Amino acid sequence: MVISQTLIVAAVVAIVALIFAVQSIKVVPQQTAWVVERLGKFHAVLNPGLNFIIPFIDRVAYKHSLKEIPLDTPSQVCITRDNTQLSVDGVLFFQVTDPKRASYGTSNYIIAITQLAQTTLRSVVGKMELDKTFEERDAINNSVVAAIDEAALNWGVKVLRYEIKDLTPPAVILQAMQQQITAEREKRAVIAESEGKKQQQINIAIGEKEAAIARSEGEKQAEINKAQGQAAATVAIAEAMAEAIRNIAKASEEKGGMTAVNLQVAEKYVEAFSNLAKTGNTLIVPGNLGDMSSLIASAMQIVKSTGGSAALPKTLVK
Repeated sequence: MVISQTLIVAAVVAIVALIFAVQSIKVVPQQTAWVVERLGKFHAVLNPGLNFIIPFIDRVAYKHSLKEIPLDTPSQVCITRDNTQLSVDGVLFFQVTDPKRASYGTSNYIIAITQLAQTTLRSVVGKMELDKTFEERDAINNSVVAAIDEAALNWGVKVLRYEIKDLTPPAVILQAMQQQITAEREKRAVIAESEGKKQQQINIAIGEKEAAIARSEGEKQAEINKAQGQAAATVAIAEAMAEAIRNIAKASEEKGGMTAVNLQVAEKYVEAFSNLAKTGNTLIVPGNLGDMSSLIASAMQIVKSTGGSAALPKTLVK
């Protein structure tokens, strides 16, 4: 009987020891922090890994995840500076950095962060006009993060960033904005078209100006070339006539030269009267047709008086 009671006591002690051992061993997961209270008072923060506590005296009061936590903030209506209602919702990213403050700094840091994010968002949006809220999302996000992060220090929480998911104005405002955008696009299209026509007219005018200049330059060069050609032709003719006259003068000095000159003068004389008679209906003949030799002799007298020089062709032509 005594043996059986001893066995029972030993079994009870073993069970109590086992329970005590199990209760004293705590394994904390990675990126997790456990807050331990001893007799109702903060005692320690258990880090990830194997930890020991005193059963029935120490207890794990709070368990906090040290990971980055996304938190949806409920949609709310904000009023802009120009008295326009705007429905805004977003997502907040935060992380527990001080498990002790997260446990005792506020009764519920998640609700506190959510409420502070909403009030801050309403305050920031209220300082902006409707158009600015769409253009300056980053400024709104940064303002919300700065305001929450300062207050969240006492809660052991670090606010990492805030992102606006949607900005939704009323349907009437959306319709008015769409009309404004359409009008602005039409305005830009009209301006672009007018600028294109203006540039087209400028290009045409410049082209006509350049073409006129090119034509005038061409005509000028053509006149210059023509004048130079005429001058060269005149010089060539004069040189040829001078050479012919020199040849005639030289030939007249040779033996039989004057006889050839006389014959040539007579032929030109007769030919001149013949051509003159053909120019009209009136027949023109020499005054003394039977004395042709006297006319030739007169012509030769003129040739001899000038010495057979350059006056011969001019006299003959006249």
